[in-house]
Amino acid sequence: QVQLVESGGGLVQAGGSLRLSCAASGRTFSTYDMGWYRQAPGNEREFVATINKSGGSTYYADSVKGRFTISRDNAKNTGYLQMNSLKPEDTAIYYCNARLGVVGYWGQGTQVTVSS
Repeated sequence: QVQLVESGGGLVQAGGSLRLSCAASGRTFSTYDMGWYRQAPGNEREFVATINKSGGSTYYADSVKGRFTISRDNAKNTGYLQMNSLKPEDTAIYYCNARLGVVGYWGQGTQVTVSS
């Protein structure tokens, strides 16, 4: 089992930046693919970005491509989401996900609020 704890959220003005972290404990983090998802009030949870076990392959939602960067440091059991050029529509709770096959784990989420 994997326990995930997100941090780094907060309030930022439009155009600003934040870096989210996802600290993992439990089973070896490097055996899991990792992703970030977000959920805005009244909306369903949506995909943001994903990175494979080694960190060599990434994929982004069109809405964040070119602005967000997903990365990981397996030696530190931590994943990251660097968010630049933030927009008010990026406001949401951001969740970290770790998955191995059909098994997935979620963190508790961290709030990101972008003011206009």
